[in-house]
Amino acid sequence: MNLALVDQIAKAVLYEGYMLYPYRPSSVKNQRRWNFGVVHPQAYSEAQGGEDACSLKTECLVSGPEGARVEVKLRFLHLQTRTMRTSAENRTGALPDGWQEAVEREVSPPEAALEALLEGAQYVFAFPSQTQADSEQNGIIERRQEAVEGTVDVSAERVGENLFRVSIYVHNVSPIETSAANRDDVLMHSLVSTHLILGVQGGEFISLLEPPSELQEIVSRCENVGTWPVLVGEQGQRNTLLASPIILYDYPQIAPESAGDLFDGTEIDEILSLRIMTLTDEEKREIRQCDDRARQILERTEAMPVEQFMKLHGAVRGLRPLKDGTS
Repeated sequence: MNLALVDQIAKAVLYEGYMLYPYRPSSVKNQRRWNFGVVHPQAYSEAQGGEDACSLKTECLVSGPEGARVEVKLRFLHLQTRTMRTSAENRTGALPDGWQEAVEREVSPPEAALEALLEGAQYVFAFPSQTQADSEQNGIIERRQEAVEGTVDVSAERVGENLFRVSIYVHNVSPIETSAANRDDVLMHSLVSTHLILGVQGGEFISLLEPPSELQEIVSRCENVGTWPVLVGEQGQRNTLLASPIILYDYPQIAPESAGDLFDGTEIDEILSLRIMTLTDEEKREIRQCDDRARQILERTEAMPVEQFMKLHGAVRGLRPLKDGTS
C-alpha cells in the first residue's frame, strides 16, 4: 500500500466539514459539526433504537491467489474538548467552554493472506481517557478526551476462481452512560470521519463502480454500510481502496491548483479564498483563536501570491477531439 498516493484524498475525507466558511466558532454552521462517518457507542445506539449507527461495514472483491496479502487501516478522529481557564480580565475572546478539537487516530490490524482470512480475524483497539493542561499567556488551556474502544473484524470468502469477497466490520464498544447523554457527550466516545484504507499485495481490487460485466452480479452482493469503496492512486492502479463515508468516484484527485485544505470537498477554492479576504479584523481574530488548522487557512490565504491566486480561477481538463462529421 503506497500511502503517499492516497494521503491527500484520505485527509480530505477525514476533515470534510471540519470547519466551514467563515471558519468562526460563533458561526451557526460550526456549532453542529462532525456529521460525516460517525460511529456511535453501541450502548447509545441501542438506547436510541438503532437510529444512530454503532458500526460500519465494507465489502469488496479481490482478484488473486490465496497467498495475496491484505492490509487494512482504520482511520478516524478522536474528539477532545478544549477549555480556557483565564482570569476575568483576560476573558475577552476566549472560546466557549467545551470547544471540540480533533486528534487523528489510526488502527492497523496485522497484514494477512487471503487464505488466513477465510477463518476470519478480530482486532481490538482502545484509546484511554486523558486530560492535559498547558499554560499560555492568558491562562491555562485544558484538553480532555474520553475513552474510545472498538473492534475491527476482517474476513474473506471465496466467490470464484482466484476471486474473494473481503469484509471489514468496525464496531464501537466504548463504555458510556446513556441516561443523560447528549450529542456532545456521545461524540466524545464516537469514531468521527471514520474511513478505511485497504491495500493488497499479489492481487488486485475489482472496481465496485465499473466492474467487468461478468462480475456485476457478484459485485451487487457486496454490502457496504456507512462507507463507499473506491479505487485510489494513479489511474489504472488496483492495489489500494478507500472506503469513504462520503460518495466518491474511482481515482479521486485533489485539484493541483489547490494550495491547501479548506475543509470543503468541492473545487471552490477561489470563492472561499475571496470570501476569506473580506473577513473583518474581529472575525480573523476569532479564527486565529479557534485552532491551528483554521488559523493556517487564514494565514495561507493572506500570504497567497497573486500568481497562485490566479491559478484558482479555472482549469480545463480532459479535452478530446470531436468525432468526424460532428459540427
